[in-house]
Amino acid sequence: MNILIINPNTTASMTKLVAAEARSVARAGTSIVAVNPTEGPAAIQGASDGAEALPHLIEVFDKQTAENAFDTVVIACFDDTGLWLLRERASIPVIGIGEAGFHAAMLSGRKFTVITTLPISVPVIEQNIVEQGMAGRCAEVRATSIPVLELEADPAASIERISVEIEASLKSTECDAIVLGCAGMTNIVEPLKRRFDLPIIDGVKAAIGLCEMLNNIGVGGTGGVERTV
Repeated sequence: MNILIINPNTTASMTKLVAAEARSVARAGTSIVAVNPTEGPAAIQGASDGAEALPHLIEVFDKQTAENAFDTVVIACFDDTGLWLLRERASIPVIGIGEAGFHAAMLSGRKFTVITTLPISVPVIEQNIVEQGMAGRCAEVRATSIPVLELEADPAASIERISVEIEASLKSTECDAIVLGCAGMTNIVEPLKRRFDLPIIDGVKAAIGLCEMLNNIGVGGTGGVERTV
């Protein structure tokens, strides 16, 4: 199957990171194309960045899906920027990494906590959780105060700050799964899994798994799959 990943921000290094992590969990035979717009914010931190990124995201989506045959599209921003708009425009499934992470968490435990970057991102994520019908399963959304681009610049320090918030949530809530609330956290899942005895979920990898599941049950396009009756 063929999966299109669109990183809505303009940071090409993050797009490359997301693509590498996505390919690390994809099945043999799954093709992944990862792109980002050349205009817009370098990182999406809060509603205003999402609004600025949206027209450029739509432009990339329209161009890529017009020129290529894909089975599914992944929006690689935990805010699920443009998710509903792109679903309205698409004839194939469009999956946001935020929504994918929430679904994976609900299959892994009763209550989940989201650990994200800046406090400005918390209201967007909380609203998405409500609109997606998952508020009853979310213990809380916590911010680490790590800027998005700092995740790539200093992953070791980021792991420590994320760990502090995970420990705080475990003490104050009944969460039994953690969702990492930024695409830029996709490559630090394993160290956190080794540190904490509970599911640590990355939305990028969760989205790839959902794409392949949908394709396996016949939901989606036929761009990369030869089907026989």
